[in-house]
Parts: sequence; C-alpha cells; structure tokens
Amino acid sequence: MSERVRVAVAPQEAPEWVRDAVRDGGGEVVDLDRADALLWFDYRFPEVLGGLVAGAPQLRWVHLLSAGVDVFLDVLDDAHVWTCGKGLSAEPLAEHALTLALAGRRRLHDYVGADRWGKPGGRSLYDQPVTIVGAGGIATELIAHLERFRCEVTVVRRVPDPVAGAHRVLAVDDLHDGLPDAQVVFLALALTAETEGIIGAPELALMNERAWLVNVARGRHVDTGALIDALRSGTIAGAALDVTDPEPLPPGHALWELPNCIVTPHTATTISMFRGALANRVRENVSRFAAGEPLLGGIDVAAGY
Repeated sequence: MSERVRVAVAPQEAPEWVRDAVRDGGGEVVDLDRADALLWFDYRFPEVLGGLVAGAPQLRWVHLLSAGVDVFLDVLDDAHVWTCGKGLSAEPLAEHALTLALAGRRRLHDYVGADRWGKPGGRSLYDQPVTIVGAGGIATELIAHLERFRCEVTVVRRVPDPVAGAHRVLAVDDLHDGLPDAQVVFLALALTAETEGIIGAPELALMNERAWLVNVARGRHVDTGALIDALRSGTIAGAALDVTDPEPLPPGHALWELPNCIVTPHTATTISMFRGALANRVRENVSRFAAGEPLLGGIDVAAGY
C-alpha cells in the first residue's frame, strides 16, 4: 500500500469538506512542515505564498484556488508542480457573462431603480454576431449558451486552432478583424504580459457603435481611460464589467457614474458556486499525485496560465 499524500492547506485552516476531499483521494491534512503538497485557498497574497513555499523545501506540488494565476506569476517556478482551478468556475462565469450581455442589450441598467414608466427599448441577442476573446472553459460554456440564441460566434485565441461551435477562429494578431461586426465582445482570457491592455482606444474605435463590451476575465485587459472615453462619446453602446482596473473600484470613479456601464463587484463566481467541482478536483489530484499520474489543471509556468 502506497504512503498517504500529506497535504497542507493555507492561508486559513482547512474546512471539513476540504479535509474530506483530501481523505477521499487517499491523503491526509497535515502541517506545512510535513506536507508533500500545499493547497492555497485564496486569490491573493502571493508574497505570503512565496515565503511559505521557500520555507518548505520538501513541497513538491502547489495548488492555487482560482483559474487566473496572474498575481502569482513571480512565485511560479520549475521546482514544483503547479495546478490551479482551471475550468472549475467556467459555468458560473459564463452564466454571469451572458447575464451581463443580456442586461446591457435589454437596458436593464436604465430600468432598475426607475420610479416612473420609461420609454420601451432594448435589443435582442438572437441571430447576432458576437466575439469571444479567449478559448478556455468559459468560452466553451458561452458558446453552448449562445447556440440557443443562434449567434454567429467568432473566437480569438493565441493559436487559431478550431474551437467546437465557433463559426470563425482568429489569432490574437487578427483581433481587429473580429471587432467591427460583433454586437457583444466577451473577454474571457488569461491575463499575461501579452494580453494586458488588449482592449484599448484602437480596439474600442473598431467596435460597433451598438456593441457591448463584457469583461469577466481581469480588469487590466482593458485600458480604463480609453473605455471611459468610448462610453462617454458613444463609440460603443456600453460596457458590463465584473472586473475593473483599479479593483476594487473606488467610490466616485467615473465608471460608477456612467449610465451605460454596469459594474458587478468581481462576483461572477464564488467558492460556494463551484465548491463541489473544487472538492472533486482536490480528491482526483490527490489520488493522481499518489499514483504518480499527471494532475488536472496544470499551469504552464512559461506561458503564465
């Protein structure tokens, strides 16, 4: 019988459902100084994580909670196996992205809080062209939702390999070709040095004046100043943002005041929404680690996601 995998959990104490998942995978929860693996159950504090990893030379595997690992790029190294929550929150993220797109096109931002009967308006999403920047789990789920709306979907990704359900796939270098016709541009990609500011003034100028920009990825994908200018001038119809730059968005910021901007406080997904999937990932990876098998949700350290 193989030795049980010893797993530490930080920065907070492991809740019982995490302990159950580790045990079900054939492991046990232990203190960090005895651990083979570390589950980092927070989206933040890379400097703290880096210190813990450096102080525990016996660690071989580190798991990060979220799919987005941009804040941990300076901590990632080739000495450990790194995994993350890739794909686990794709369903709630895609759900939220679609909700934001429909809310914008249906002008719910105009009607919520109204105290009198307003003018009818809004646009349907059915049979409209849309563009998704990113080709991971969120894009996969979004495409499945958009199929019901008979949308013509363009996907923009690093390498223009085929994407199931997409009508067209473009390389990032050809992003501009995917902007002019799209009625919604969804941002659902990892944040790297190459994708920071991928939507700026030139890209916004190319977008359709009836288009909505929906961002459920990272705030720094978008040049905030350029977006404010585009929203004020009517270059695009609106923006619906679950993530912003800066974040949290401070009181009094222009994005709060713009009538054609919807902001939700980075709440497209929460642990409670994907806890079952996370428990399954922990259980499966503990079992795989014990067996010397490849782990799920692996991070490409060189690529940064």
